[in-house]
Amino acid sequence: MEANFGIMHFISHCDAMGKGVLALLLLLSIASWYLIFSKAIANIAARSRADAFLKQFRQAASLPEMQQALKTANDGNAFFDLAQRAFAVNSGQQYGVEKLLAAGGMSEYLTRVLRNGIDTEAAKVEHGLTVMASAGSAAPFIGLFGTVWGIYNALLQIGLSGQGTLDKVAGPVGEALIMTAVGLAVAIPAVLAYNAFVRRNRIWLAELDNFAHDLYSLVTLGDKNVQSANKES
Repeated sequence: MEANFGIMHFISHCDAMGKGVLALLLLLSIASWYLIFSKAIANIAARSRADAFLKQFRQAASLPEMQQALKTANDGNAFFDLAQRAFAVNSGQQYGVEKLLAAGGMSEYLTRVLRNGIDTEAAKVEHGLTVMASAGSAAPFIGLFGTVWGIYNALLQIGLSGQGTLDKVAGPVGEALIMTAVGLAVAIPAVLAYNAFVRRNRIWLAELDNFAHDLYSLVTLGDKNVQSANKES
């Protein structure tokens, strides 16, 4: 008797609507866990590359040494890309419309370039978070819909048979409870992971913003030092 009312028994006896709800929850779960693992691995790798680059970059004693460190450093991290943008502005590597923008004021152009770099990184790190947020918020309601549908089937079985015996209601009620459990199982990891990634992204972008301020000071002070050295010569 116990074997006849296992989880697989209830799933196998679901109607088309119940199986559709389970399939949707399964897809949300697969998408969530794929994003959780892929983003976690990408974040760990990005942190490692960024730490290595910042250590090499901050060991430089002058602006030319920093530019040289940029040439020998490994790319593939947001801090490298931001430094590359800043030193490209400092070296005058602008083309077309960029020259027109730079002509309006190098400081303002540098600020715009750094801000664009931070915005690009923000869009990059937020990729996939919408799916996790959607899974976390929608999965309980999808499971609740499956629960309601299972209870409806249980009541329908009682109405057709005229008696509420266990063999008539156990299947639909078991299906309803499974839907609720699956919905929560999909939602809870997605919500926890979403909150963790949002916090990490907030800290990451704050560090990047601080680095952008340092780059701005280095580049603008470097320009002033070069100009004063040219006047003295």
